[in-house]
Amino acid sequence: MTRGIESAALVALLRGGCRPWQVYADLVEEAGSALAVLEREDGEHGQQSLFDEPRRDRELRLQAAADQISSWQRAGMRLITVLDPDYPENLRAVHDRPPLIFVAGRLEPDDARSIAVVGTRSASPRGTLAASAVAGHLVHHDYTVVSGLAAGIDTAAHTAALARNGRTVAVIGTGLTRAYPPQNAALQRGIASQYAVISQFWPDAPPSRRSFPMRNAVMSGLTLATVVIEASDTSGSRLQARLALAHGRPVFLLESLLDQHWARECAARPGTHVVGSPAEITSIVERLTSSGALTA
Repeated sequence: MTRGIESAALVALLRGGCRPWQVYADLVEEAGSALAVLEREDGEHGQQSLFDEPRRDRELRLQAAADQISSWQRAGMRLITVLDPDYPENLRAVHDRPPLIFVAGRLEPDDARSIAVVGTRSASPRGTLAASAVAGHLVHHDYTVVSGLAAGIDTAAHTAALARNGRTVAVIGTGLTRAYPPQNAALQRGIASQYAVISQFWPDAPPSRRSFPMRNAVMSGLTLATVVIEASDTSGSRLQARLALAHGRPVFLLESLLDQHWARECAARPGTHVVGSPAEITSIVERLTSSGALTA
């Protein structure tokens, strides 16, 4: 019951709050209670009530949030907050973690042993083959393949993992009731039915220019490392590489990327590894995991 109240309090807080969501993630974890933060925020900001009774108004907002959570659950979407023990531990460890995530399907504890495989939407045949090879190698070594369900490299990574009966998790830049790009709707349903699709956005949220960089931050936070297969100067995968390094997670660049200026700059940064084969990726991640530099 307490968990239900806290989840409703967090939804009410985010729906009506005036601070960035990342700030609320910090405040809620520090207090150990979303309800406590909601009550404090109501007092600090002079929350107005239709009934001139702040407590009664808060109860109505909590009930509305609880009803909404129930409707999401009936639609097959699970809400996990930073206060829940099953909030992904890798994600909990990063500074820009979202206060909540929505999950269609089921996350498993072993999904902590995951690696993101990302790249351009306009993938070349060579890039598609490379993404498939990396994803296939990862699932063979019992890693969950995480990607963003975009066209191109993401689609190749998810598809290769599924073809080899390996776990794959999609982190999307829309709410769970939407699919972007639309042609990946069937792939999204398939991943949700077997594994998990994750979103940090309200279930009906449309795609936006802001949502995809936020998606990249969550993808980096969820995983032990990020592999960039193929990416241009303007690709979101370049942003994810930067975010992963900021999270203290290694970044792997394929050798073929080094003809681009951004990749050469990234390769010079601590934590970046240029690799010529998928085996190099798992070898380095295993070494870092065993030394305690990474956790899973």
